[in-house]
Amino acid sequence: MDPANLLRKSARLFGTNLAVVCEGRRQTYGELFDRAIRLANALRDAGVRPGERVAMLGDNAFESLEQIAGLAVGGYVRCALYAHDSPERHHYLLDLVGARALIVQDRYYDAVAPLLAELPGLNTVLVLGKSPAGARSYADALAAASPDDPGVPVAEDDPHIIRFSAGTTGKPKGILHTVGGWMDMGNEIALVVPRFTERDRYLVPAPLGHAAGMFVWPLLAAGAACVVMPAYDTARFLELIETEQATLALVVPTIMRMVIDHPDARTRDLRSLRAVLYGTAPAPAATLTEAIALWGNIMYQVYGQSEGLPMTVLAPEHHVVDGTEQQRRRLRSAGRPTPNSDIVILDDDGNRLPPGEIGEIAGLTPGRMRELWGSPEATAERFTPDGYLRTRDMGFLSEDGFLFLSDRKEDTIISGGYNIWPTELEDALTGHPAVSEAAVVGVPHDKWGETPHAVVVLRDGAHASEDELVAWTRERLGAVKKVTAVHFAQSLPRSPIGKILRRVLREQLASETGTKTEG
Repeated sequence: MDPANLLRKSARLFGTNLAVVCEGRRQTYGELFDRAIRLANALRDAGVRPGERVAMLGDNAFESLEQIAGLAVGGYVRCALYAHDSPERHHYLLDLVGARALIVQDRYYDAVAPLLAELPGLNTVLVLGKSPAGARSYADALAAASPDDPGVPVAEDDPHIIRFSAGTTGKPKGILHTVGGWMDMGNEIALVVPRFTERDRYLVPAPLGHAAGMFVWPLLAAGAACVVMPAYDTARFLELIETEQATLALVVPTIMRMVIDHPDARTRDLRSLRAVLYGTAPAPAATLTEAIALWGNIMYQVYGQSEGLPMTVLAPEHHVVDGTEQQRRRLRSAGRPTPNSDIVILDDDGNRLPPGEIGEIAGLTPGRMRELWGSPEATAERFTPDGYLRTRDMGFLSEDGFLFLSDRKEDTIISGGYNIWPTELEDALTGHPAVSEAAVVGVPHDKWGETPHAVVVLRDGAHASEDELVAWTRERLGAVKKVTAVHFAQSLPRSPIGKILRRVLREQLASETGTKTEG
């Protein structure tokens, strides 16, 4: 079933159910469907045709879900921009996909407005919130639009969404998923997490236009509600679990750590939660142990990327914190392939490697992209001859099929001819009782080529010296793999979905340290 027909069915079956909760405002499924229809018709009236690209720019809002739904009802291709990006980056991405329309929150409109005239193909801009003079109001456009379902026919192979890569290793790319592929992704997720029901309330602290949005269609199919946070705040997150009786929550390891450390975590009633979903990276074992002590063993780690997901899942039965060494080791993994997915490890020549050997992770998953927008050669490079998606992530499979991530190819540190994986050092550092978070990157070195430097965030009130942490890694990983320097920081630079921006750290450290000749 395509998203538009799924929404029609849910509006019929769950019309009076709560669909959206956001900052005191509430919307039923019937109201959501009406607003989706009006948005689809407003864009049609403006000359935007099915199959054309419509971009969204803004933070999470009460209207976010109706925009996702409305673009599906109209048969448009949704393109979600990162709100934190620069106006120039927005201009580049709008031009890249040939966007015909833009829905933008008022707080971001003034910055991008001067650049929009340079996009002759962009013929419609709707401003959500206070509309500046000369700009068209989102609310007014929907109020004037027809409430009649346009009934746009949608095929499985039609384009549905273009997700943008973070651009951490270069310019971002447009990742195109078809209607069928996106629905297959949602169906696969529904197979590996607890079955969604109309009693569920999904707490959304992350951008709905990105990772958090992968749960939208399975939830709407079940008649569940989305409790939307415009911006993340730990105290508010904990409050909403209690007051809205949230049953599902999506977090990244950073949020997990902030929740654990917040004083309200011990005073709020969190018993309504039945699943905590996390991703972007495996969480440190120490963090998982504390999280399970806080809300129980209800953790599900989902591994994938914008180009293809889900690939693997680490279910609660694999989150064993007090078991055998093998069971505890699984905490550092990304889990096993989902029911309809497969994982292989490839060497540089594309040959499959046996268990235990590190290579590039390649995945076969129902939620694979169709292409990188406008880049047939780059698309071809991302697929193996038998259809597996090359992830650019490095890792290995255990004998019993668990996937362990090393790092992206670009992040591997080659020091004196040895490959050093930052995550291995980061796991060691976060095992120190004083360390809250750690990131490791390679810094140029005259003798060794590169050497690993760590950036560490200490726990509140904790103390540790550089020499102590260097020795800590030497004891656990040996003299070759130890970090050679430690820099202390208040926080780590991250993308909106919680990934550490190693490129930013490398640039910062390069400017601070220069090229090391000793060590």
